[in-house]
Amino acid sequence: MNAHVFSCCITAAVLASAIARGGSATRSVVIEKELPQPPEKVWRVLTDGPLIKQWLMDNDFQPVVGHRFNFRDKPRPGWDGLVQSEVMIVEPGKTLSYSWNASAGDAAKGQGSAVTWTLVATKSGTLVHMELSGLSTGQEANYQGAKYAFQQFFAGMERVAAGLE
Repeated sequence: MNAHVFSCCITAAVLASAIARGGSATRSVVIEKELPQPPEKVWRVLTDGPLIKQWLMDNDFQPVVGHRFNFRDKPRPGWDGLVQSEVMIVEPGKTLSYSWNASAGDAAKGQGSAVTWTLVATKSGTLVHMELSGLSTGQEANYQGAKYAFQQFFAGMERVAAGLE
């Protein structure tokens, strides 16, 4: 099937396991799509700070395990515009994972989420799998907001990848 024909699959799953610290079930936002670009180009879009800024937010990201960084955006009511993060996994061209703490309170309590990008080379490009995990089941508005935002982020990442030479 042509990569352009693939539709974006978005699912929300309630995870069976509980969070060790809080004991409450969590949800994930999952987006998966095949892109026509090779994994090297998609990886570049996911790990190059200036490119990340084009599709996500301003940042001080470095693809180094243990690197603490921030995504920065315009503050909004109820949010200071910062996402505190730490790189957890870097497997060049394959897997990138970082914490996603949209509030300082979540970060301090260790109750944040994680974003994991997985790339798989295909005959016609790259299968990109993104999962935002650790969203509390008790916060429906936050879950719906994250679901909408990450659909937009994924679409932006796709646009930036398409523009690379």
